[in-house]
Amino acid sequence: MNELNQKICSEFAGLVVRKDLVKTVKGNAIVPSYVLEYLLGQYCATSDEASIESGIQTVKEILAKHYVHRNEAGLIRSTIREKGRHKVIDKVSVSLNDKKDVYETEFSNLGIKKVLIDSGTVKKHPKLLVGGVWVIADVEYDHTEDKDASPWILSTIKPIQMSHLDYDRYIGARSKFSLDEWIDVLVQSIGFNPEFFGRRSKLMQLVRLIPFCERNFNLIELGPKGTGKSHIFSEFSPHGILISGGEVTVPKLFVNNSSGKLGLVGYWDTVAFDEFAGKQKKVDKALVDIMKNYMANKSFSRGVEMLGADASMAFIGNTEHSVPYMLKHSDLFDALPEKFYDSAFLDRLHFYIPGWEIDIIRGEMFSSSYGFVVDYLAEVLRHLRNQDYSDHYSEYFKISPQISTRDRDAIHKTFSGLMKILFPQGGASEEEIEEILKFSMEGRKRVKDQLFRIDSTYADVNFAYTDKANKETPVQTLEELQYPNYFNKTVGDVTDIGMPEPEVISSQESPNKAQPNTDEPSATVNDEAALKEQHLTFSENQRGVSYDSLFGPYLKGAKLITITDPYIRIFYQAKNLMELLETIVKQKAEEDEVVVSLVTVEDEFKGEQQREHFDKIQSSMFAVGIKFAYSFDTSGSQHARHIITDTGWKVSLDRGLDIFQQYDVNDAFSLSTRLQKHRSCKQFEVTFIKVE
Repeated sequence: MNELNQKICSEFAGLVVRKDLVKTVKGNAIVPSYVLEYLLGQYCATSDEASIESGIQTVKEILAKHYVHRNEAGLIRSTIREKGRHKVIDKVSVSLNDKKDVYETEFSNLGIKKVLIDSGTVKKHPKLLVGGVWVIADVEYDHTEDKDASPWILSTIKPIQMSHLDYDRYIGARSKFSLDEWIDVLVQSIGFNPEFFGRRSKLMQLVRLIPFCERNFNLIELGPKGTGKSHIFSEFSPHGILISGGEVTVPKLFVNNSSGKLGLVGYWDTVAFDEFAGKQKKVDKALVDIMKNYMANKSFSRGVEMLGADASMAFIGNTEHSVPYMLKHSDLFDALPEKFYDSAFLDRLHFYIPGWEIDIIRGEMFSSSYGFVVDYLAEVLRHLRNQDYSDHYSEYFKISPQISTRDRDAIHKTFSGLMKILFPQGGASEEEIEEILKFSMEGRKRVKDQLFRIDSTYADVNFAYTDKANKETPVQTLEELQYPNYFNKTVGDVTDIGMPEPEVISSQESPNKAQPNTDEPSATVNDEAALKEQHLTFSENQRGVSYDSLFGPYLKGAKLITITDPYIRIFYQAKNLMELLETIVKQKAEEDEVVVSLVTVEDEFKGEQQREHFDKIQSSMFAVGIKFAYSFDTSGSQHARHIITDTGWKVSLDRGLDIFQQYDVNDAFSLSTRLQKHRSCKQFEVTFIKVE
């Protein structure tokens, strides 16, 4: 129980659960997380270990006794017959039998159909009519001689979701957390360990929640497999539904004109389309046209009648190529089916999550800490759909007047959604609002940048905002900064697909659609004459950076190198040091010797292990002409992190050598383990200073 977990359990007593318990109780039950957490919230919403253990056993017993496995459905039906009545946990759907003028229930796993249900219950829970709902139901058996009558009787039915929300309590408790703490609370609630995510990556996880709290929000995420794109939409909320992109039809999604039955958008807060990408997928052109109208106007037609709905849409798919390949040969919407590869459809998307920036989900990335029972958070987000936070930046910032109404609406919707998630109580500072506004603009700019490439008739837009001092700040996407040699060029113009070495972001920024700024400091230095003083900034999730290309040229020719970094203590930090020494080995002549001196701070608890790491490094380096020595600063005042060479260069590092995000060091087949430039970076800055 760290300090944050204690705070969560104290402020939200009875509404949080330890996230690793879901796996503990799930077993082979194929149910969404919100169903399991509903049960855990009833019996395990505590930090007391004894109560948790008792609660886990209770939940396991409930699942064992009442959850219906498909392969055991016959046994459960027999139990109902013999006992006369039995409680089941199952997914049910309801349909209207218009010939008999009755509503009939179908149990998905139990395998029974045509069970009568009263119209009052259907009116109270209309989602039973569309897509199905997980419930706890009492089913009775009463055999009858009437062949047309079903022997199954539905006694009681209760959808698995919270019945009451104290929103004022939520707002009051939120105000006791800092923004960093609150972001970590939400990331833990989703089920992830925030220690494995940088600030930008955390925000990307939270953007996935916006469709649940913002009406008619259109989100797309394209990226590699295994990054958890569909997790939120399948497991998180009873108010969202995930459907396969290949199963979408006009009647299913909008309205069946022959029966008048309303589709998914009329009942669900969020409709997510899984496996949406795939160039060869067949898509109904009529569906695309109706979808375009709905995404723009929040309405669709049923014959001559116009109907409105507020369901948000999320489109999830896998990319087939790397980002630089797509920028070279096509665009970042390259993977979409041909009918959806339509500028009018794409222009209605409010935010594009760059899925390639999100790490493949590994086992250690899941949380074992406390987070909200997801059903509770889902109800909070649903409550927030009635509020509008889109103008909360106007006190401090103005968006460029060049930005079109559609672009502005997209930015406003994303900004409003993130503000609801992060600051439902208000009170965000100017710096915090600026971060959210900039992030919201970037997500829409990613859409617009690709539209420029697809359709040259779109007018150029200056994605920028101004502060109260009238200072203009341009917004750029990470891929624009990372691949400047071909991002701003017309498809086919680029002759060199090779990635620039490394993809460094300078403190200068080039305007949208402009050619790369040749005055920017170069990060690739091929000879000593090209070495120069410069300051470089790197963005979170940027790739293509390595010690070789960043530091190598400045270390070449040095005979004495002093590394000062107080945080070379634990294993991964010592590994970073070893990799820097490897760079030095590559830069020196085989017959030369280089003295490398490390000044650091002794670890308070694992000093012996720290020395053991250094001794092993010392032994290994001696054989290749590197005389490595280390010393501990005991003054207690050491904070600087830099590298100084006897050739007159000082490299000042705001993060020291710790510039890479966490990766699985034990995965021998991962490129991020073997090549630094395939790792995601943390946000950091480097300054090269000539001191002689």
